[in-house]
Formats: sequence, C-alpha cells, structure tokens
Amino acid sequence: MTQAVKISPSILSADFAKLGAEVAAIDAAGADMIHVDVMDGHYVPNITIGPAVVKALRPHSDKPFDVHLMITPADPMLEAFVQAGADIVTIHPDAGPHLHRSLQAIRNYGAKAGIALNPGAPINDVEYVIDQLDMILVMSVNPGFGGQKFIHSQLKKIEQLRALIDASGRDIELEVDGGVNPQTAQLCIDAGASALVAGSAVFHGKAGSYAQNIAALRGGSGATLKAVNG
Repeated sequence: MTQAVKISPSILSADFAKLGAEVAAIDAAGADMIHVDVMDGHYVPNITIGPAVVKALRPHSDKPFDVHLMITPADPMLEAFVQAGADIVTIHPDAGPHLHRSLQAIRNYGAKAGIALNPGAPINDVEYVIDQLDMILVMSVNPGFGGQKFIHSQLKKIEQLRALIDASGRDIELEVDGGVNPQTAQLCIDAGASALVAGSAVFHGKAGSYAQNIAALRGGSGATLKAVNG
C-alpha cells in the first residue's frame, strides 16, 4: 500500500502583505498542511509571527495548521497557539527544561505534538518520548531563514528515524524542512520522509503556479512511500 507524500508549504515565503489570500491559494493548489514558522529572535536569529496571526489566518483554510515553534521557552506559548488554531505543534528538545512534559501539554491542549531536530541534534532525543509524538521534523537547514541550501548529511538521519518509527509501530509523520525542491524532495522521500515543508519552491511565481509547484515536489508517481503500519 502506498500513499503520496504530504506537502506543507511554509508561509514564511509567502507575500505577507496578503497572507490570508496566500494561505487560501496554497490550500486550493493542493497543499496537505499549512506550515507556520514561529521565530522569536532569541532561539533563532529572526522574528516572524505569533498566535494572533495564526488566529487571523485560521478561517482561510480547513487544512491542518502545522505550527513549528522556534522559540524558547516554548511552554508559556503552547496553549495560546493551540487556541489560535494550531493542529500540530512542534517544539525543539532544547526549548524548555522538560521535553516530555511539554509534549504532554500540547496533547492535553488538544493538538498533535511534534519534535524538531536541528542538523546537529542526535536522534536519541526522540527515543524516550516517542510515545508522545505525532510528528518528527528533521531540519535539513539550520533554522531561522528560508532559502538555504539542503544539508545532505540529514538524509542518513531521515533513514534512521524511519527505521525507529517503523520499529515503534506508531503512526508518526516524518517531515523534512529546509532546502526542499523537486530534486532534494525525491531524496527525502527515498530516505523515508512522509511529509515535506517547502517555502520558496512552492511560492515562486504567481498564485497560478502553486499547484504546479506542489505537484513538482510530489514528483509524480515516484513520490510515494509505504504507508506506516500497512
């Protein structure tokens, strides 16, 4: 059994002057999720958006909001982002003192919980919290800015995480973010990714190009993977 890789366009690369329209456009173009990069200027060297913007964007799409918190401390903001409309909240292991407790809190607030691994982070950050995870996000660039080049060493990490997820028997999304284009997308899919985040690769050109851009990332019939748990 196979399923198409999911595409989660990052609105970091959208036109912020018309962000609601951009979210609606990628929804209509076939996005599976809407990826929201939240940066605080502290954990990463950039500042983006907060819960108020997530809440304002929520009516523009029924697709899951895939919210990646690049902030520290993350705990004080978890409930606010879930209440604003986040369906999935992903945090970094070093964004607070008690990772397991933070993941539990996300799930208790009613969202799915994810963990993000920076390029230098080991996969053993996942091992003892895997029962709390709905998503693992592999950062294939250092977080903070869009438009960076893909770090190929992360392909091995994707392969190792795919084996760990399969061994767990859990239905966990394995997502990759950073430098994803039609060429690197296929490498990620071959390594075991089930979802891809892409910014400039989706949003280049006018809105009429978004469907074609998303299709290019899927790679046609080759962009499929074995469904987790059969």
